[in-house]
Amino acid sequence: MAGNPRNGRPYRRLVATVKALGHPCARCGHNIDLKLNARHPMSFTLDHAIPLALGGSLLDPANARSMHRRCNSAKGARLGPTPPKTSWKW
Repeated sequence: MAGNPRNGRPYRRLVATVKALGHPCARCGHNIDLKLNARHPMSFTLDHAIPLALGGSLLDPANARSMHRRCNSAKGARLGPTPPKTSWKW
């Protein structure tokens, strides 16, 4: 029985590679503080441009990008970096 592929060495290597690039969040464009605890809403997470639920590749570096945990959760399994909601008060 195979384990969770997200716990495997290739996935951890991909996360480390993307994290080391130091790119800003692909959704909101703000910098990501890499020193934050992994559970913090503004910490680094690996996002898949084409979500795994829609057939995206888990280990393809071209499908991987940096994102805040909060932004990644808000994006969900949708395509593209959906822009944050704006206020109706203009």
